[in-house]
Amino acid sequence: MYLLELAGEDDAFAAREAAAVATDVTRLAPGLATARGVDRRVRGLAYTHRASDFVGRTDPTVESARALLEAASIERSGTVAVRARDVRGLSDIDTQEAERELGGVLVDRGFEVDLDDPDHELRAVFTEDVCALGWLAHESVRDFGDRRPTDRPFFQPGSMDPLLARALANVAGAGPDATILDPMCGTGGGLIEAGLVGADVLGVDAQSKMVRGAAENLDHFLAPDRSLPGLPDPGDWHTLRGDATALPLPEDAVDGVVFDAPYGRQSKIANQPLADLVVGALDEARRVAPRAVVVADRSWADAARDAGWNITERFERRVHRSLTRHVLVLERGDS
Repeated sequence: MYLLELAGEDDAFAAREAAAVATDVTRLAPGLATARGVDRRVRGLAYTHRASDFVGRTDPTVESARALLEAASIERSGTVAVRARDVRGLSDIDTQEAERELGGVLVDRGFEVDLDDPDHELRAVFTEDVCALGWLAHESVRDFGDRRPTDRPFFQPGSMDPLLARALANVAGAGPDATILDPMCGTGGGLIEAGLVGADVLGVDAQSKMVRGAAENLDHFLAPDRSLPGLPDPGDWHTLRGDATALPLPEDAVDGVVFDAPYGRQSKIANQPLADLVVGALDEARRVAPRAVVVADRSWADAARDAGWNITERFERRVHRSLTRHVLVLERGDS
């Protein structure tokens, strides 16, 4: 069993992303979840900070945490550090006291303390109602600030931030041995994040300028020497000019589709009604992939059902007062 420390404020969305690389993800408390199994891909999650071998849970007091650790079986040796955390300030716990008390238990069990480079790190995570203990197993790579839209070689306003783009790519199934398609790729932000967790990526856009710009960004961020510590080598990438409603691809050509639908009422391409574009893109996505993740400024749930998709989850991600992003997670329904 693993303890997951979730990031952000939307635990349901964070848990859904974690489920892409973990089994039996269950929310435990605000900012926390458990999972029966995880793999190394947890390091590429956007909304999970850490995964730890789960020791147990108790009441959110230092005394209860100490009693839990004293009763636990510990089959480890070497040096140790204790890191205590008050999730979102909900417990009002003294984290330094918690670290001292739990560290004392471990010293009594034969460990030596090394705060700089320990062999093992014990996580003590406190929320309003729960304290959970775990031995750190995986930590996510937090490098998203290096890929802000304005810092890319090619930039256009309205680009999605890399944190959300990574999460959407993970939900769509990005990872080694997977191919992810974005049929409205724009500047390629979503494909960059899918490629950085090892997926091969394919970007399609109706505008030549966007195709060239996305290629420039992908070439920059998915170069072989850009691999990130703890993550797979970047996947291969391709871009092409095309119509999202008539993709030049055979059936089941890719493993997943993710796209950010244009906002407003009218597509900028040939003044095409936006509804026609999104409906056509949903039809084509279902033809070429078994799953899709669609983001828009409104819910396209009815159109997705009409295209034959099963809606497995839906989320609302508030960006600012005038914009809420609607996220649909789709699985191909029976023909």
